[in-house]
Amino acid sequence: MKFSSYGFLCGLLLAVCPVMSPSQAPQPAQAKQENLPVDPNRILLDVTRVNVLFTVTDKKGRFITDLAKDDFQVFEKKKEQNIVQFTAESDLPLRLALLIDTSNSIRDRFKFEQEAAVEFINSTVRPREDKAMLVSFDSATELVADLTDNPEVLAKAVRSLRPGGGTSLYDAIFYACKDKLQLDQPRDKFRRAMVIVSDGDDNQSRVTRDQALEMAQKADVVIYAISTNNKHEPSEGDKVLRYFTEETGGQAFFPFEARDLSQSFENIANELRHQYNIFYRPSPLEADGQFHPVNVRVKGRKDVIVRARKGYYAPKLKT
Repeated sequence: MKFSSYGFLCGLLLAVCPVMSPSQAPQPAQAKQENLPVDPNRILLDVTRVNVLFTVTDKKGRFITDLAKDDFQVFEKKKEQNIVQFTAESDLPLRLALLIDTSNSIRDRFKFEQEAAVEFINSTVRPREDKAMLVSFDSATELVADLTDNPEVLAKAVRSLRPGGGTSLYDAIFYACKDKLQLDQPRDKFRRAMVIVSDGDDNQSRVTRDQALEMAQKADVVIYAISTNNKHEPSEGDKVLRYFTEETGGQAFFPFEARDLSQSFENIANELRHQYNIFYRPSPLEADGQFHPVNVRVKGRKDVIVRARKGYYAPKLKT
């Protein structure tokens, strides 16, 4: 299924009830009884609560997993927030998108990428727990395998890929986040992540880099990237990949040798199972549809690195 036309550029539409949780919102039976229209595609959010899933490591990249609620501080627009719930997450069900660049620019190491991706899928996707999808992108975006918990289906799809054409990275990110990853609700019960294998050079997309990032942030997707640039010096595409990963709380990897791809995939798999989750109620509450910067810190610790999304888009309530 090819997606060369992007009529979905209208953005993310959120159906939100003012300060209302999903359990309080009118259900289909109730709506029918009250002659209210029912939209099966609506997304109901508790606009009074924000969750931030994040990773803490030391300066050498080793995970720190023994921290407690009182070790953390959360700031929104530089104002400290009250943490109302804290958990150490290791087994959240994954909703994972694997985006593989099939443009001509990565042809010389494509076979290594395929085998490393298959190894990653087999070691990461747990049947009946996780779901993953495969999207390829060159001149257009193609859904090669829809969300499934079957690693064999995914592996077969990866091995079916053939390189050729231009690069529509931004379109692929936008599509995977908007049309797939954000569907399972409630959001805080799933770990939404994307792994991009690409050189980061986009020359075909209809959407912009920032439109793609905004959609990832609205869908609460953390982006990881593995660069296919093997020129031993940073490229403009590498900067793009680093931008997406830093803004969403992920990480970019730059393996210079094809045989190092497997290690990059393994590092991502490990990180997906070593996270903390914080919930807070924004004060003041602003349901304005705008981007709200968020900063998570470990109290009194300058020897650690916190990787978390840089903020969230608040729903906009109709008045």
